[in-house]
Amino acid sequence: MKAPAEAPGMRLDKWLWAARFYKTRALAVEAIDKGRVQVNGQAAKRSRTLRVSDRVALRQGERGEIASEVQVLGLSEHRGPAPAARQLYAETPASVAAREAAAQARAYQAEPAHAIEQGRPTKRDRRDLVAWQRWSASSD
Repeated sequence: MKAPAEAPGMRLDKWLWAARFYKTRALAVEAIDKGRVQVNGQAAKRSRTLRVSDRVALRQGERGEIASEVQVLGLSEHRGPAPAARQLYAETPASVAAREAAAQARAYQAEPAHAIEQGRPTKRDRRDLVAWQRWSASSD
């Protein structure tokens, strides 16, 4: 007897790369290994088989600050142009609202560069700092 035919699927890391969430498959693997990607509410491994209609929750960015949740609409073995990649998934309305709220909150945060009052230290400032550190060492 033949086993029932399963729906076609593909590796999670390859789909994240093809859908242009990550620039390389290595970056997609790194994000998965760090636990920043979940499939259907469960932690995922890079070789997990992804199928159409699965929900993928992922966090992007250097520290995982950009969160989004998408539903898989299609599978592609090849990385195509961005408009074609957007056809592979649909972002949930809750995810869109949360992402826009986070962007709005970032717009109102203080700019780190404004905290610097005098700018970069001059050569004289650096020499003074080195001399001060040399003589201020404790003698324990």
